Amino acid sequence: MAQRTTIHLRSECKPLEYRSALTPTAAKSLIEHGYVVNVERSPARIFKDEEFEAIGANLVPENSWPKAPESHLILGLKELPEEESPLKHTHIQFAHCYKQQSGWQQVLRRFPRGGGTLYDLEFLTDHKGRRVAAFGSSAGYCGAALALLAWSHQLLHPSEPLPSISAYPNESALISHLKFSVSAALSLAPRPPRILVIGALGRCGNGAIQLCKNAGIPDSDIRKWDMAETASGGPFDEIVKSDVFVNCVYLGNDPIPPFVTKQQLAQAGEKKRLSVVCDVSCDPTSPNNPVRIYDTWTSFSKPTVDVRFEGAGDEAGPLSVIAIDHLPSLLPREASEDFCRDLLPSLLLLDKRHEAPVWLGAEKLFREKVKTLDEEVGKNGEVNGAA
Repeated sequence: MAQRTTIHLRSECKPLEYRSALTPTAAKSLIEHGYVVNVERSPARIFKDEEFEAIGANLVPENSWPKAPESHLILGLKELPEEESPLKHTHIQFAHCYKQQSGWQQVLRRFPRGGGTLYDLEFLTDHKGRRVAAFGSSAGYCGAALALLAWSHQLLHPSEPLPSISAYPNESALISHLKFSVSAALSLAPRPPRILVIGALGRCGNGAIQLCKNAGIPDSDIRKWDMAETASGGPFDEIVKSDVFVNCVYLGNDPIPPFVTKQQLAQAGEKKRLSVVCDVSCDPTSPNNPVRIYDTWTSFSKPTVDVRFEGAGDEAGPLSVIAIDHLPSLLPREASEDFCRDLLPSLLLLDKRHEAPVWLGAEKLFREKVKTLDEEVGKNGEVNGAA
């Protein structure tokens, strides 16, 4: 009798990360199809441990995955802690190391050193090259929500940064709070905020636009740009003339001309209306980042960072950037359910991963990326010279 494939859902270690790569509903389906599902106990996950236990999953101690048998597949969402230890398992997660992000070599090198494999969730694609699952719509939705909260807060509490943000129990609670905040801010503003969404035709952009509509922003105040509008290359004055800019452009491997620069902001003077930028793409250390006015990530505990630029007087007004790399955690239950619904068909093929195209492609890409490391990879999968 063939050995059953075991999927080990690890507890997320990133602060304020409440999402889950696996929902109880998806876990139940996997178990019904013959998989063993081990779920680490988690104090933060939006789904309670008991929800997984009730559908037949095995609860295991938090952070027990390093000691799991090598044949177990380790499933998670966000990146692992920054360590040097080799990784011996097959990991399924967002690793953020395939586009030469800061520290990418250190992250990627751990896998060949331990004989492990990375199936990066960002690069799981079907036979047409389309991503099988993404948080894009949720990211755009939540990013636009935070942008409007930040815009409202600037008017209601000038000179005070946006305070820490907690996850909402559901979408209705978020929209209710957002409408209240925007309504209060509009009592002090001469008009609704003018919002520019770039990447409007993608899933992320659609999510951002839908949030703005749900929050009561008139459609006439939501400008929707995509490739046709940005084909000429930036910087774009339309960004500076908007109150809120939401960047939903997916960053690939090719450089993109800057959409907005500090020099442009400084030259705009009193014509500058821009007060909030939400960079949903959120890759400040990438050489391809088109929003070149900030250089660090923000977090739910400190959602914004102020942008300083030469020659900016008081008349220029504030400018805050939101750059949170796990925005969908603002609505963790809905985001997890939507993502896992799309991911489940591929998860059900994990027992055939050595012949299923979605997983063969992911492993092929991993091998290609390993070859780009600055040390020679030996035939046995280890990096020569690595301790």
